[in-house]
Amino acid sequence: MALKSTIFKASLGIADIDNGYYADHSLTLARHPSETDERMMVRLAALALNAHELQDTCNGDGTLAFGAGLCDPSDPDVHLTDFTGRKRLWIEVGQPEDKPLAKACSQADTVLVYAYASQADVWWKNLQNKVSRLDKLSIWCLPAEQSQALAELAERSMQIQATIQDGTLTISSALGSVLIEPTRLK
Repeated sequence: MALKSTIFKASLGIADIDNGYYADHSLTLARHPSETDERMMVRLAALALNAHELQDTCNGDGTLAFGAGLCDPSDPDVHLTDFTGRKRLWIEVGQPEDKPLAKACSQADTVLVYAYASQADVWWKNLQNKVSRLDKLSIWCLPAEQSQALAELAERSMQIQATIQDGTLTISSALGSVLIEPTRLK
């Protein structure tokens, strides 16, 4: 019998001072049996970092949501879709290969990758030349100790506050606070 995803609920309050975006989001995260708390929380952080695009890109008339993730590799981890069904933003978390990224660039206006974990620098060195021509692609790296600290905030029912100021994300909950400073690689 196949294992089922574990459901997490998050009430996410976003104060994005850099982009003037302030909103509350009620989210449901399905954590695949093979997904770690760290990866799930990086998905949540990626959504928080880009939630302003809901207003900036779609004038509030779109859907910002989690994709099928590990259940369907052809679906983004997070996406912003406008009212016409067009994918405006495609976000991948982890260390994807170049071919799925090229395909994502053909299907969305903007593609972002949030790499994390201690091997992200090795992954980037191997991928860098393969994706240099993908103009729609931006790659960010979260320091391993910061992404690991995010995992400590995971709860089945979460009250999370995300504050973005000067390019830094602070994620806070009753369990603590984590400062995340993403570095742009591409």
